Amino acid sequence: MAQTEPNLDHDISWFLLPSCWAKTVVALISFLCFANSYDGDFVFDDSEAIINNKVAGIVGRADLLCALFFLLSFLGYCKAFRENKEGHNFSVFWVLVSVLLGAIAMLCKEQGITVLGLNAVFDALVINKLNILEIIQKLLRKDKLLESAGLLRKGLLFRITLLMSGGASILYIRWRIMGTGPPAFTEVDNPASFADSLFVRAINYNYYYSLNAWLLLCPWWLCFDWSMGCIPLIKSVSDWRIIALAALWFCLIGLICQALCSEDSYKRRILTLGLGFLIIPFLPASNLFFRVGFVVAERVIYLPSIGYIILFTYGFSLLSKQAKKKKILAVAVLGILLMNIMRCALRSSQWRSEEQLFRSALSVCPLNAKVHYNVGKNLADKGNQSAAIKYYREAVRLNPKYVHAMNNLGNILKERNELQEAEELLSLAVQIQPDFAAAWMNLGIVQNSLRRFEEAEQSYWTAIKHRKKYPDCYYNLGRLYADLNRHIDALNAWRNATVLKPEHSLAWNNMIILLDNTGNLAQAEAVGREALELIPNDHSLMFSLANVLGKSQKYKESEALFLKAIKANPNAASYHGNLAVLYHRWGNLDLAKKHYEVSLKLDPMAPGTKENYNLLRRKLEQLQKKGGA
Repeated sequence: MAQTEPNLDHDISWFLLPSCWAKTVVALISFLCFANSYDGDFVFDDSEAIINNKVAGIVGRADLLCALFFLLSFLGYCKAFRENKEGHNFSVFWVLVSVLLGAIAMLCKEQGITVLGLNAVFDALVINKLNILEIIQKLLRKDKLLESAGLLRKGLLFRITLLMSGGASILYIRWRIMGTGPPAFTEVDNPASFADSLFVRAINYNYYYSLNAWLLLCPWWLCFDWSMGCIPLIKSVSDWRIIALAALWFCLIGLICQALCSEDSYKRRILTLGLGFLIIPFLPASNLFFRVGFVVAERVIYLPSIGYIILFTYGFSLLSKQAKKKKILAVAVLGILLMNIMRCALRSSQWRSEEQLFRSALSVCPLNAKVHYNVGKNLADKGNQSAAIKYYREAVRLNPKYVHAMNNLGNILKERNELQEAEELLSLAVQIQPDFAAAWMNLGIVQNSLRRFEEAEQSYWTAIKHRKKYPDCYYNLGRLYADLNRHIDALNAWRNATVLKPEHSLAWNNMIILLDNTGNLAQAEAVGREALELIPNDHSLMFSLANVLGKSQKYKESEALFLKAIKANPNAASYHGNLAVLYHRWGNLDLAKKHYEVSLKLDPMAPGTKENYNLLRRKLEQLQKKGGA
């Protein structure tokens, strides 16, 4: 009789549940972990990874989509495994399905390629029960009888080759999508990769690995970003953190030796499977093949956690077989599970909004300038400029070369009319990073406010030099030219802005207003109609065109646009005031009186409205006297 393999359910029998109940329990625990954030906002880099992701944008939530593709890709192999156990041939169809789904996931997320590697490990170790040590020994002896070792069993070599070919093709497609070159990262993103010394690079890479391993074991220090001084570099062997490296490699080498050399074939296979799932998905983030743009990132240990769970469960089964007081062991494991569930629920709630996410990082990485920058940016977006200034200043203190913090702080100071300090910050930002187009544009705005027009013009053109398609800069350049009465140049600049960004409402409005003010009513009308075709629901454009049509005595059309603008924005005093002027000219004095009064109620200090209203009242009084006579 054939010897049956060990069974984890038998080894940990006091956790054994019927299949349907086990699935229900797992589903409920997962729901408890993540239910508090299902309706959360898109935060931090979700804007680029999901909202602005052209591929993911087709279907919406890229993370959910890619998780689905990862799952379906792996289930393709499980389906083939079931067919194999039932006596059918291993279906190549499911291998192709796995490659295809992995490819789609790869387009959405950079880690999609690792799914194919995991499928290969699953195929070799679970389906074909491959003995890795035996294969290595036969290769070293140049033994041609690899069939007996299981390498060619049931087409394994063909399937592995298919997965590798599919993976290589996906990598090539991804490489072409990225512009046939790696993304550009800076020293603050990944300090170790910029170290001159090979020793410093190697020692810090390994320290990063140990931090990732620790986050798998104890996911307590979690931060949305670990760059900018969050983890100081190890520069000598006297640094006590070397202990973490030694502990990591002591554990890994021990597990690898057991996976290769243990006499128990089941133990070898499950340890190799766990290590494969632990290590292979992490390789793209290891800095071994290419520089990555982060130090530590929670997302890169999602898939390796599968390997960690396999190793943890197997280790627990070994302990349970040897433990005399199994209840104590059970309580300990349940306690670990409960703490992880609570931690997961807490972390999930922190990802509900940017404010919670950013503030949660202050206690984990207080030396990280990007953490303070993001807290400040979040506060500024909410209108709390005073608090934002505090965090921006701290970000600049922690990283004196943090040009984005300088730029945002300069913008706030500009809005508070603290122009001298704003100019100093923005000048320093462009000095540190000469191709920082946004800082050049903002410096131009400050110089324009200081009436240093030539310098402002030069700053705007420098910004455009570094960012060819920069509609906002063309818009501000147009405002400068309008202030200098260079009307043709202003119109050309605003036209460039609308060509680059057809929905640039401010540029359209300024063109209409400038043409209106210079008496070019026909051209202003044409531009206004063109703008409304592109942005039909913009009430400010309706208002500007209505003014032009009123001056051209196209009263009916002007009235319709004014009313439409007021419907969209009923609390704009100027809309009511200008409609009242239209009615006043048109002779509809009662309606003019009504809208003058509404305008003055909304803004008692509205320029010109009170004078026009008094003129109307005198005219109505005169008409009443004539009627009485």
